[in-house]
Amino acid sequence: MPAKVSDSTIRRLSHYLRILEAMARDGGGTVSSVQLAAAAGTTAAQVRKDLSLFGSFGKRGHGYQVAELADRVREILGLGRDWRVALVGAGRIGSALFEYADFRRRGFHIVAVLDVDPAKIGERWGTLAVEDVASLEAALEREGVEVLIVTVPATEAQAIVDRAVASGVRGILNFAPTQLRTEDGVFVHDVNMVMELEALSFDLTNRIPADVGDTAD
Repeated sequence: MPAKVSDSTIRRLSHYLRILEAMARDGGGTVSSVQLAAAAGTTAAQVRKDLSLFGSFGKRGHGYQVAELADRVREILGLGRDWRVALVGAGRIGSALFEYADFRRRGFHIVAVLDVDPAKIGERWGTLAVEDVASLEAALEREGVEVLIVTVPATEAQAIVDRAVASGVRGILNFAPTQLRTEDGVFVHDVNMVMELEALSFDLTNRIPADVGDTAD
């Protein structure tokens, strides 16, 4: 594994994997870097560069075996195993994430759900009962949790994450609209939907193609 891989490279690998899996379902046997790049919206040179960071893939002039490359990308992304996940925040976002079947298909299994609201504690979510966040440390240890999903208000997020990190959790998926502070060796990925919408608003406002709105005589 290379010492430094950019976030954009990892996101492209994830995109390649979805394309390869779709090709495999359609019976595709081989794919060229040009074909993979066209489906991913990038260049063949970028595809080859991304893959070359992790070793040798395919044969020049023959392309890549779709199933084999998909397996290799899964391995690179750490998807060859199951991950035990705790979800803190049993609100609407938390509920939607709990029901998201692709998490389980990718090996991310939510094994504990916690909340501070007495009205939610004890609710059944599938086979799980919502637990009191006061018992966070006990739940993390009991379930062997490796990844924490945080969907609590910004004012509560840092304290929750500090407790989880102190309990040994090293992966945080943060939906709270705040910048979290963590120690080295803890990996935090932020999902800020407002920022994504603001970026989309910027594109719609400032990056309209020159021919849009043109009329022909």
